[in-house]
Amino acid sequence: MKPLQAADFLYQLPLLILAVLGMIVVLAEAYTKGERRGFLMQLTVAGCIGAMIASVWLWRDLGAGEHRPILQGMLVADRFACFALFLVSATTAAVALLSPAHQQEHDWENGEYYGLMLLATTGMGIMAMANDLTAVFIGIELMSIAVYVMTAARWRSRRSTEAAMKYFLMGAFATGFLVYGIAMIYGATGTTNLGEVAAAVGRDPGSPLLVVGMFMLLIAFGFKVAAVPFHMWAPDAYEGAPTPVTAYMAGAVKAAAFIAVLRVFSQALGGDVLPVGRLGWAGTMAVLAALTMTVGNIAALRQDNIKRMLAYSSISHAGVILVGVVATGLVSVDAAQPAVLYYLAAYTVTTIGAFGVVAWIGSRDRERVLIDEWNGLAGKHPVAALAMTVFMLSLGGIPPTAGFFAKFYVFKSAMETADQEMLWLVVVGVLNSVISIFYYLRVVMAMYFKDQVDEFAPVRSGAVIFVLVVCALLVMQMGLMPGRWLSYAGG
Repeated sequence: MKPLQAADFLYQLPLLILAVLGMIVVLAEAYTKGERRGFLMQLTVAGCIGAMIASVWLWRDLGAGEHRPILQGMLVADRFACFALFLVSATTAAVALLSPAHQQEHDWENGEYYGLMLLATTGMGIMAMANDLTAVFIGIELMSIAVYVMTAARWRSRRSTEAAMKYFLMGAFATGFLVYGIAMIYGATGTTNLGEVAAAVGRDPGSPLLVVGMFMLLIAFGFKVAAVPFHMWAPDAYEGAPTPVTAYMAGAVKAAAFIAVLRVFSQALGGDVLPVGRLGWAGTMAVLAALTMTVGNIAALRQDNIKRMLAYSSISHAGVILVGVVATGLVSVDAAQPAVLYYLAAYTVTTIGAFGVVAWIGSRDRERVLIDEWNGLAGKHPVAALAMTVFMLSLGGIPPTAGFFAKFYVFKSAMETADQEMLWLVVVGVLNSVISIFYYLRVVMAMYFKDQVDEFAPVRSGAVIFVLVVCALLVMQMGLMPGRWLSYAGG
């Protein structure tokens, strides 16, 4: 076993910043009261900015395609990990800025919330850098346990505690599948190192233990990304959690889960692994993608609650991202992976912005989560309505927003499979994108074309306005200049 090297700590710098700041914030909570808790938010944002700067520096230091094993191969530093770390750190900073005004307005102020957020982001960073199934497990659990508690942060709300309990029970169920799946793969290959697993899979892809382990991992990750039929927890958890936490779950948590999926399935398990038809695990995942897109969209059509509508929308977007994961297994990782990472970035920015508007518009007496309660918003607050329109159009995949090009590149990568075997999946995806426009435009219609029922009393916060403006501008910039972001994602 090689001793620890100084480079091991250097290439973990973003993780170390997040973990140390997370512990400092948790300790500082004991000495901060009342208005002084705003300092904890500032410390959280500063830590995230530090992790983002470190990620950019490491991305520039690492060459294209370069992989540096650290901690005896448990983690790996590469441009994929740097891009992912930058994305989840930026998302955490945005959610931290959204949180204080919502906490004060809805009376759920607690400083440990920010420490939990930083520790959850540390878990996401471990997932991004994981080079071993054990590291994947540690990252997922560190992230998940913190998010369970964050979901119940509004502890005076019965709905919030109920949502946390449902999320916890389903998450624990998924963890069981994850642990057993890892055990089966270890039994089949004799290792948990992702590179060594890939070599062992190439020698004996039909091992019964490997097949069972793969199915268990597929189920476990299906729960984490809210893929159908493992999506049951998502609508209740998204609705019951405080809105900034919902934004964090829909943005950072989902992005981190898919980053882990790419690490495990695309890099460790290669292409044809499961003897279920000629396409291996990609064939099974393609069916899940089609079901997830379709069920998510159909359910979203029937929602009057905007948080539940965005929850089902998140499920349908998980299906689209799964299309990209399928392409990484059937085409090549280098060809399809940048499209998936670009989609994750575009979706995360858009979702944070959309939930940011939801958090901004609601007051303590009336949270305004029903779409009909948004009637006439454009007449009183045209800038907020315009920002929400940009987010809805991006989620629907309307050009020239980031959402359009995100779907375009994912579907394009799926079309590059041999003999266009995934053409049917692309057709399903395009049809679902058309369907989704209907429920996104419902929000736009309510804001612009329906009469205002009563006065709006939005939360007053410069930080929230800043996040909304930045997200809206990024959605447009990513749509107008997608090539630059694809180059960053491709390493």
